This record gives sequence, C-alpha cells and structure tokens, in this order.
Amino acid sequence: MRLLIVDDERPARDRLRRMLALEPGIDAVEEAADALQALACVRTAAPDALLLDIDMPELSGIELAAALPSASSTPAPLVVFVTAHDDYALRAFDAEAVDYLLKPFDQARLRRALERLRVRLSEARRVLPLDAAPRQLLVSERGATRVVAVADIEWLETADNYVALHTAAGAPLLRQTLGALLEQLGQAFVRCHRRAAVRVAAIVRIEPLDKGDSELVLHGGARVPCSRQYRSAVLQALEPVRPG
Repeated sequence: MRLLIVDDERPARDRLRRMLALEPGIDAVEEAADALQALACVRTAAPDALLLDIDMPELSGIELAAALPSASSTPAPLVVFVTAHDDYALRAFDAEAVDYLLKPFDQARLRRALERLRVRLSEARRVLPLDAAPRQLLVSERGATRVVAVADIEWLETADNYVALHTAAGAPLLRQTLGALLEQLGQAFVRCHRRAAVRVAAIVRIEPLDKGDSELVLHGGARVPCSRQYRSAVLQALEPVRPG
C-alpha cells in the first residue's frame, strides 16, 4: 500500500511516518506540506490513500479531497482524515472518508484505520466507481490557491503549458496539459479542436464553417472552434442528450 501524508506541520508528519514504519504492508510513504504539493505528488507517485490533515492554510483537507484527480481507468486515492479537531467529523464522512483519526491517536488506532483502507482498496480494485471525476480543480494564483468548481467550466483552451478554464467569472490558468485534464474530467467534456474542449451540456448549437469545420455556440455565449476531425466525436457525445 502506497501512502501520502499531507500535513502542514513537520512534527506531525514525522510522527506519523515513524508509526507507519512499524506497520506491515506499507510499500512507500510520501509527504506533502500543502494542497498543491499533495496534488503534484498524487499525479507523480499515484498513492493508494492519503492521510490528510483537515486544518491547513489556504485550503482545507476536505476541499483538497474534493479536488483529487482520477483517470478514467483509475479511481482517486482513498482518504483518511487526520486532525486535532473533532468538529469536522460529519463533513469528513460526507466527503466519503474511509476513517477519521483524532490526534493524538495510538498505534492500535492507526492500525485499525490501515485495515479499513486495505478492505476498501480490495473492493475498489474489483469495482471501479462510476463517478470518479473531481468536483473541483485547484489553481495557483500569485501565491494563493483558487478553487474552481468543475460544474462552472464551460470550455477549456490550451495556453502554452497551461489550460485556461473558461467560466462565467473568468478563465484561470491550470498548469496541466489538455489531454491529461480531459482524462480526469471524463465524459462531461469532449475535445473539439487540438487546442480546445467543451462541456457537452453547454453546447447550444453547431454552426457550419468552410471545409467541414464548424463553431460551437455555448450557453454563456462563447463561440469555440470545432475542427472537422473532431466533429464526429462532438456529435457522438451529444447523441445521448438529443430528443427523440
């Protein structure tokens, strides 16, 4: 089992790492001091589960849990919340946490949490969750972290090494490739151009242009190019929601 400790306090991370060293079946333990480090580590190290502090600066552990990415073939990592505050418990389990460790906890209590993780991982490997896409994306802006609800995004556009997330409130830049982001977001979005993708439910109409190209008109008024090589994919994505 591969684990990621997420806590903004170094002593807390060190103590948990020492406790995990006493437990069998732990293949790797990574660490992150904040939400952005954690997301980067999730993408590179692919942990099975996060041991996640809740009370962190800029972004809480619960908000981070909602933003965890997953690919179409791999579920997001499981979460065990680790906190010194007992008033987050209901929100934690609403976020589908596997367990809730209240600091200070002993080795036996940690062992029970790890056993619950093993059971859930075994179940997850047999049945992949249908709704694995993240509900939120985290964007770093001038040292702060902005939370962008996926439901608010109408279309996506590549911008050098970033993707512009076009919403009614603006177009924040997420450092990621368009292809990788579309894998995380699943079937709610469809690629319509080598530099763009749209939310399927946001498409109002398709207006033809020359040489087989077209333009997608969205609910918010945006007009997004659709190359002829992507037209069939767009039409196929729209098919389930067409009347009759």
